[in-house]
Amino acid sequence: MGKCSKDKRDLYYRKAKEQGWRARSAFKLLQLDSEFHLFEGVSRVVDLCAAPGSWSQVLSRSLPEGSATIVSVDLQPIAPLPGVITLQADITHPATLTNILKLFGGEPADIVCSDGAPDVTGLHDLDEYIQGQLLLSALTLATNLLRPGGKFVAKIFRGRDVDLLYSQLSLLFDKVTCAKPRSSRASSLEAFIVCEGYKPRRGWLPESLTLAKMKLPLDLESTTARNRDRERAIAPFIACGDLSDFDADATYQIEKGVGSISLEPVQKPTAPPYKTALEKKRNGTLR
Repeated sequence: MGKCSKDKRDLYYRKAKEQGWRARSAFKLLQLDSEFHLFEGVSRVVDLCAAPGSWSQVLSRSLPEGSATIVSVDLQPIAPLPGVITLQADITHPATLTNILKLFGGEPADIVCSDGAPDVTGLHDLDEYIQGQLLLSALTLATNLLRPGGKFVAKIFRGRDVDLLYSQLSLLFDKVTCAKPRSSRASSLEAFIVCEGYKPRRGWLPESLTLAKMKLPLDLESTTARNRDRERAIAPFIACGDLSDFDADATYQIEKGVGSISLEPVQKPTAPPYKTALEKKRNGTLR
């Protein structure tokens, strides 16, 4: 599909390029913040699965310059951003926790966010499972980084057992809300879980996991398994964004003149998976 055609099909895709965002997902965080005021009183932020860096851009622009430490983590390299510390690392590895804490000077984070998602296969059950494992890794890291009362925001796929996820998260946070920004397509199972008021479990010592394998808080897994049928929960569902915002599923006509020109991406991929194939094709070694 040509770039101009996609500009017409997805207005958020075009608006992101016009406003200098690296990806359309920036609007999702902006709309979440407009509803939940996520950035109030924040001085230390962790952005997990951050590439290409659109959420980190939102954080750096929304927080006063020099008032906050923003750490972006991803397996893929992230092009430098002003006011953001990028860390190429695996969020499932214990060393990542140690490195982030060093960057914060040993202080806990105020908010941990994750917009990570697997490459979808179209098999919804499989995609939901893989996304759940990614969410579990992000949550494990968050429980070791957040201060009491901190916030956790992450992408989820709303599936058959999403109410069990709400039950598990309610053991760790005072308030759990499921939110759907207007920039997220209604046809997608994607939503965002907004957890406020982190409350560490009794007997939970996050610092101990810097020396051992990271795992969920003590007795959380056994508690949820034991009460699988009894502790089902329904989180409030909120649509974020103003009614005047653009519809992510609608097609808009591009205005004549400057608007009809296809725009280049703000930041081209730094290490795309097809890079090796392109190099082999140029060298004539692709088979």
